[in-house]
Amino acid sequence: MAYSEALKAHLASGATTVCRAWAVTRADGVVLGFTDHDRALAFDGISFDPDSGMTAKALSQATGLAVDNTEAYGALSSAAMTEADILAGRYDAAEVRSWLVNWADVSQRALQFRGQLGEITRGEGAFSAELRGLTEALGRAQGRIFHPRCSAVLADRQCRFNLAAPGYVSERAVEVVEGARVFRFADMPGFDDRWFEKGRLTVLSGAAAGLAGVVKNDRLQGVGAREVELWQALAAEVVPGDMLRIEAGCDRRADTCRLKFNNFNNFRGFPHVPGEDWLMSYPVSSGANDGGSLFR
Repeated sequence: MAYSEALKAHLASGATTVCRAWAVTRADGVVLGFTDHDRALAFDGISFDPDSGMTAKALSQATGLAVDNTEAYGALSSAAMTEADILAGRYDAAEVRSWLVNWADVSQRALQFRGQLGEITRGEGAFSAELRGLTEALGRAQGRIFHPRCSAVLADRQCRFNLAAPGYVSERAVEVVEGARVFRFADMPGFDDRWFEKGRLTVLSGAAAGLAGVVKNDRLQGVGAREVELWQALAAEVVPGDMLRIEAGCDRRADTCRLKFNNFNNFRGFPHVPGEDWLMSYPVSSGANDGGSLFR
């Protein structure tokens, strides 16, 4: 963290007017500001609310690649972090920034922490959220797996497939929905049976806007009719009329990449890796033993 000369002078004065402020930025772009001061603060275009009941424990920081960590806790309220939003996953991996601020002159501040929300625990009208520093990502497993199937995610930087190409995405209104998990459409032609399996369904409007699920089953139900089932119900209510975006699914097989997406040049797997039967093979007296392939 870097302290400005003005903030250093203020801290050295012996009589300080400092507090802490932190901002939570969700994946959907919503930004919430909190402070442990008794009045609202504002800077960087963010309003920091003192009435949320949210606070934080002391920040643990170290040199090198050790993970900076701390914890935030506070009250669940309709004005700030709600239980419904937490259950819906709207705060999963949200970005967190924390400042030390001179509340008498907010230009005197220092960014002390930047990271993401980790595990969130709820109970008796309150929540506790783990905060993970930027170095936490350095502890994740790296490298590729020697596997026949593709290691990329459809349309990511490795796959490079353009889902905006015709025939791979459908945007339409909800017609019939059961438990925010099963969606039925009376007329949805133009896509083969099971076309969207392993694909992504995203809600574009309504109470569940921004939530997404993975398609478990996609079946044609007669002429033009279709039923799309998710692996897990969405964590908010979905009603007829809400808009959906459904993307084609990929099972990461080489044939799927080549035939369904015409994207085999970007295939990130090893389709010719020997299978388990090759490990158990051995030479036999019959046939040719010339050092060539055992599978002819």
